[in-house]
Amino acid sequence: MTVWDRPEPPTRPVPLDRERIVAAAVALADEGGLEAVSLRKVAARLNAGPMRLYGYIATKEELFDLLVDEVQAEILPEEQPGDWREALRVLAHRTRQAALRHEWLADLLGRRPALGPNGLAVAEAALAALDGLADIDTNMRAVETVSAYYIGAIRREITNLRAERATGLSKHDFQRASGPHLTKMLATGRFPALAKAVYDGTDVDAETSFATGLDWVLDAVATKLTPPPA
Repeated sequence: MTVWDRPEPPTRPVPLDRERIVAAAVALADEGGLEAVSLRKVAARLNAGPMRLYGYIATKEELFDLLVDEVQAEILPEEQPGDWREALRVLAHRTRQAALRHEWLADLLGRRPALGPNGLAVAEAALAALDGLADIDTNMRAVETVSAYYIGAIRREITNLRAERATGLSKHDFQRASGPHLTKMLATGRFPALAKAVYDGTDVDAETSFATGLDWVLDAVATKLTPPPA
């Protein structure tokens, strides 16, 4: 039985329901990351005894499943774009935006399939966008390929943001601080391709890098979409 199938216990002196529990957990995660989230801490936020929560949620993993599903509601667009590329592009960008609002999401993306109502709705939107463009196996691989790209890109971006906070160095501060060492290493001539990238390449922001890579992945997916036989 999943957490969504398990009936909620009757109301007791301190009113509780999964909605309030998840809202408290999201607030804790936004404030301090996943390490700040536990059933005991959520119970304390709600002024309830920890054992009360076990009537609603059996494990911390179930709580994380509910956290992800809660944020999936922010990812699903109100209207499904008609074009498959735009539909997948919107889901990718909305996932990135959700992760920037809730950085802990980056740590939970790519886990087991999301079986909550919002997670299933997001999966349905992605597959529905490709319906009829190829056989179902090709469509599934296409969705997996696009999601693998944006999950990796989002995790890298969030990791960099955390590094900036931990070190107090922005991206450009880090580049300036590490510049002398990098210049010395490139001057050895051992890394010509890297030297070309450093001296001749264009530095772009995270959003531009994300959008460009996503478009390239969508271009590659488009070459595989051959309609199934009638």
